[in-house]
Amino acid sequence: MKIQKPESTHKCPLCNNIADYFCSIGKKGRDYYKCKTCDSVFLTPNKYIDDASEKSRYKEHNNDVEDPRYQKFVSPITDAIIAQFPKTADGLDYGCGTGPVASVMLEKSGFKEIALYDPFFQPNEENLSKTYDFIICCEVMEHFFDPKKEFALFRDLLKPSGKLFCKTSILKEDIDEDYFKDWWYNNDPTHVFFYTSKTLEFIAKTFGFYQIQIASKLITFG
Repeated sequence: MKIQKPESTHKCPLCNNIADYFCSIGKKGRDYYKCKTCDSVFLTPNKYIDDASEKSRYKEHNNDVEDPRYQKFVSPITDAIIAQFPKTADGLDYGCGTGPVASVMLEKSGFKEIALYDPFFQPNEENLSKTYDFIICCEVMEHFFDPKKEFALFRDLLKPSGKLFCKTSILKEDIDEDYFKDWWYNNDPTHVFFYTSKTLEFIAKTFGFYQIQIASKLITFG
C-alpha cells in the first residue's frame, strides 16, 4: 500500500494561520505541524482517533478521587483556588473525566458544589450557559481539537474578575524534530495540540485575558 505523504502546510486550529509540516511519528505516521504565528505544534486532524477509541482511552486513566498521588497532582490548582477565592465562589471543572478529584477536594475543604462538564462522562450542557468565578482545566487542553473555540468559550464562561486554572505539559520554545519525537507527552494518541509559553501568551492576548501566569505546574489566565 502506498503511503500518502503529508501536506507541506496546514491551517492552525488556534490562530487559523498557515503552519508548516514539522514531523511524523509512529508506524501509522502521526503528522505534526508547527505554527509560526502562535508557536503551537498540533496533530493533523486526519490522524485523530475516533470518538469510541478516545472514550476508551480516557477510561484507562486511573482517576481515583481518593488516591493521594492524584490529589497531589492536582494540588497546584486546588491550592491556588483555596488561596484566591472565598468558599462561596462559583466554579466549573471542565473536562473533569471519570474522577473529578479537584472538585471533590475543593468541596471537602468547604467550597460549594463545583459544576462539572465533560463531553464523554459529564455532558451537562446546562453548565455551559452560566458564568463562573473560576474554571478548572486540568490535563484537558492538550486534547482540544478546536482550541480557538474552547478558549473563546472559557472567556465567555468566566465572570469579569474570574480566573482559568490550567495544567498541561508545556513544550520548550525552538524545539527541533528529534526533541519532539522523544518527548513522552505526545505518545498518548488523544494528545493533539501542544503549547509553548508563546502560545499561551498568544491565547491570553487574543481571547481577552488581562494577565497570564505561567509556572511549571500551573497556568493561570485572569
